This record gives sequence, structure tokens and C-alpha cells, in this order.
Amino acid sequence: MATSTSQLVTGTSGRSTTDSRRARSAPGAATRLWTAAWRPTALVGVALVLWWLVTGQGWFAPYVLPSPADTWQALTGNASYLAQNTWVTASETLVGFVLAVVVGELVAVVMAYSPRTEKTVYPIILVAQVVPKIAIAPLFVVWLGFGAAPKITVAVLMAFFPVVISGLAGLRSVDPEILELTSTMGASKVKTFVKVMLPASLPQLLSGLKVAATLAVTGAVVGEFVGGNEGLGFVILQANGNIDTAMLFAALLIMSLLGIVLFLAIEVAERFLIGWHPSRRGAGGGTTTLVGA
Repeated sequence: MATSTSQLVTGTSGRSTTDSRRARSAPGAATRLWTAAWRPTALVGVALVLWWLVTGQGWFAPYVLPSPADTWQALTGNASYLAQNTWVTASETLVGFVLAVVVGELVAVVMAYSPRTEKTVYPIILVAQVVPKIAIAPLFVVWLGFGAAPKITVAVLMAFFPVVISGLAGLRSVDPEILELTSTMGASKVKTFVKVMLPASLPQLLSGLKVAATLAVTGAVVGEFVGGNEGLGFVILQANGNIDTAMLFAALLIMSLLGIVLFLAIEVAERFLIGWHPSRRGAGGGTTTLVGA
């Protein structure tokens, strides 16, 4: 009995020592952030230096390539104007993205459960994806008017395809033996979907959402190109018509930042939703330590 107790205490203390070593060796949040951010930050810094050098030497006319200082001046001097139009584009993007996720995932679920539906719908989805959205955007203006509806529709069409494809691939990646086990245990299709299929499909679905988020921004701007009187697309068109390249660059930078923010939001959601997945274990030391413990 004493030997068993001694072994138990020894094993517990050994495990505690191992856990403490792992906790000490796991990088902190600041270290992980710096490790992930220094390379792209350095690349952006190099690009800014090259941009400044090229424009400072006068190799390009200001209306061809504005300097970083001119772009910053356009950005700060028209802050309220740009903020108002950024809000318009952001709202159209978010609504279009949410609709694309809801409808796309529903279509993916239907196709996963019904091979006949997949054979019928999949070619239509593929054809709709191949057609250039800029070519059919004027039709939405004719059908839906000059409000937000045509911009949101284009954003939905741009983001819809990656959601469907990634959702369908994720649902089909579930181990058939697990599905057979749930069926043997008497689980309903709804419970199997909620408890097994949906969690297992999240890694691929979230990867598709990252692509869809950036495409939704592009779709909203494309819609504003065709029939908008506000939004970043309208700002870009106005700046292009006035040969105000600095304002055009400022709008493009804001558009890029909007897509990056949406991408990072999904990245954060991914850490909470699929921290257990092997693809996330290398991204955060805490997850690795927890699994290893």
C-alpha cells in the first residue's frame, strides 16, 4: 500500500513538474504576436521605403504614382468623407458575407445529404461562379435599383462559392466509421449533424470563410462601381475621373484594411472554435500544452 502511494505521489509530482516546464517554455501572447507579425511588418516597411524612394526621385509623375506623404495627406484631409463611405462599404460587405455564409452552408448541407441534389445544383453553382460579376452587376442595378441591394447581391455571389465548396468538403471529411457508430447508438440525423458533422467540418469551413470575407469586400466595391453614389467604389471612381491618384490610393488602402480586419476576425473565431484541431496547435502554445497535458 505504501509503495502504491509513493508511486502515485511520484507520478503526480513528475507530471506537475512536466506541466510547469511546459508552461514556462510556452511562449507568451506578446511573443507569439511578435513572431507572427514581424515578417509582414518588415515587408510592408521595405515596400514603403521603396515607394518613398521611387516617388522622391521623381521617376513617376504624381498623378501616376503619388508619394506616401500625398497619400497620407489625402487620407487625413478627407477623413470624415472616407469614414462615411467606408461605413457604407463595410455594412454592405457584412450583410453580403453573412447571407453568403447562411445560404452557402445550407446548400452545402443539402448537397452533402442528397447526391441527386448535388448533381443538379453543383453545375449551376459552377457556371454562376465562372461568369464575371462585373459583367452581370449592371443587371442587378436594373432589377434592384440604385440602393444597397445590388451591392449586397454582388457581395453574396462573390462569397457564396468558397463557402459552399469548403462546407461541402468539410462535411464529407467526417470519418464514415464515426457516422456508423452514431447510427448504431441510435442518434438522429439532426443530433449527428450537430454533434459530429458540423464540428468536424469547421476547419475546412472556416478556411473557406477567410476567402469569402475578402471576396465579399471585392463584391461590394464592384457593385458600387456599377451603380453606386456612395461607398469606397464610388470614391475610387470619382478619384479616377478627377485624376486624384492620392485619393484613389487612400481608398484602396482602406479597402485592403477592411478585408484584413474581416480575415483577422475569422482567425480569432477559428482559435476559439477549433483550438483542438492539429492545424491550430502550432499557432498557439497554450493549445499544445493543454493537449500534451
